[in-house]
Amino acid sequence: MSRGWLASLPLLFALGAHGAESTLDDWDDWGDEDEEEVTGLVWTGFAEAGVGVRIDGGDDPDSLTLGDLRFQAKTEWVTESKTLQFKGDGWYDGVSEQLEFDLRELSLRFSPAKSVDVSIGQQVLTWGTGDLVFLNDLFPKDFQSFFSGRDDEYLKAPSAAVRVTHYGEAFNTDLVWTPEFTPDRYLTGERFSFFDPRQGQIAVPEPRIGGKEPSQNFSNGEFAIRMFKRIEATEVAVYGYRGFYKQPLSVDEAGQFIHPSLSVYGASLRRPAGSGVFSGEFAWYDSRDDRSGDDPNVPNSQARILFGYERELVRNWQLGLQYYGEWTANLDRLRRNAPPEMHVPDELRSLLTARVTGRLRRETLILSLFIFASPTDKDLHLRPRVSLRMSDTWTVTGGANLFYGDEVHTFFGQLEENNNVYLRVTRFY
Repeated sequence: MSRGWLASLPLLFALGAHGAESTLDDWDDWGDEDEEEVTGLVWTGFAEAGVGVRIDGGDDPDSLTLGDLRFQAKTEWVTESKTLQFKGDGWYDGVSEQLEFDLRELSLRFSPAKSVDVSIGQQVLTWGTGDLVFLNDLFPKDFQSFFSGRDDEYLKAPSAAVRVTHYGEAFNTDLVWTPEFTPDRYLTGERFSFFDPRQGQIAVPEPRIGGKEPSQNFSNGEFAIRMFKRIEATEVAVYGYRGFYKQPLSVDEAGQFIHPSLSVYGASLRRPAGSGVFSGEFAWYDSRDDRSGDDPNVPNSQARILFGYERELVRNWQLGLQYYGEWTANLDRLRRNAPPEMHVPDELRSLLTARVTGRLRRETLILSLFIFASPTDKDLHLRPRVSLRMSDTWTVTGGANLFYGDEVHTFFGQLEENNNVYLRVTRFY
C-alpha cells in the first residue's frame, strides 16, 4: 500500500513574531479597564469571487475545482496591556455546495513581563526557513486550498494554541502548546482525484478517505519549541516537536487510517551570501511507533534537509532556488516486510524548487512561476500566476496548477488528472 497520496507537501511563508512590549504594572492592572485607553474597532477585509476548472477530464466527473464567493473580516481591540485579534472567513463553496465559515484568528495577546509575550486562542502559526517547503514547521496546512487556486494565505490552517515567547540575552524561546491535536486539511477525494492504495489506481474514493484522530487528552496534545538568536548577520534556530504525523499515514488492526506518533528535532540558519541570502534547515523525524522500521503500516523515521538561495536577478525580478532531500531509515527492513503490492519509497527522495517573481508597473503587475520538480520521483508541479492590481481596492489574479508524473503513486504524479486553471476577483475594503 502506498502512502504517496498522503505525503506532506513542504511549505513555509514567513510571519513576523509578535513583539509588543508591556510592563509588570500593565499585568497588575488587568481588570482595571477604566484606566486603559481603548482604540475604536477598525474593520478591514475583502470580498472575493473565485472560479477554478479542471482542464483534464480524469476520473472526476465534476470539472469545478474552485467555486468560492468569499468574505473576510478582521479587526483588533487594543488596550495598553493586551490585544484581542479577530479574523474570520465566510463563503459559499460551489464544489461542496455548502456555506462555510473558518475562524482564522481569535486570539488574546499580552505581555506579563517586559521580555515575555503570550498569545492564546485560535491563530495561524509558522516558523522555519523554506519557501513552500517546510521541515520543522509542524503546524497544520490546507492542501485542498493550495491545489485549488486560493490565495497562498490559506495554505496555513489555524489551530487553537497557546504561544509563549521569551526574549533573552543569550537566546529567544518560542513555546507552543496545542491542547487538541490539529491535523492537516489533506486530500480526501472531495475536490481532487488521487492514488487510492485500496484500489491500486487513481480514483475518487467513496467513501471519502479520512483518518481517526488521537483521543483528546493532555498527553495527546502537541508541544513545539523553537530557540533562536541572531549572531551578527546570521539567524540560527533549533527546534523540537512532540505530537503526531499531521496526516493519517498509518493503518490500525481494523484497517482504519490513523495518525502515528511523531517527534521532530531540527535546526536552521539563514545568512547573507554574496548578493543574496542562503538558508539551510535540518530535521530528524522520529517515528515513535516503529523506530526499527519493521512495520510497513507505519512510516519509517527520516532525515530531512533543505538548502535555499535567493537573490535579485535584475531590477524588479527575484529568483529563489531550493534543494530538499528526504532520507528514509531502515529501508531494507521495510522492503523485507512490505507486501508485494506496496510501493516502497526510494531511500533518498530529492525535490528541487525554483521561484521567479517579477514586480512590474510600480508593483501593480506581479508575474510569478513556482516549480516543484523531483528527479527521483520523476514528477513535477508548476504554479504560474499573474496578479494585476486595478486600483487600491480591486485586484484580479489568475493562475494554474499543472501536474506531471511517470508513476501514478508519486506525490505529483497521482494528481496529473487534476490540472486546473483559476481566476479570482478581489475587492478590498
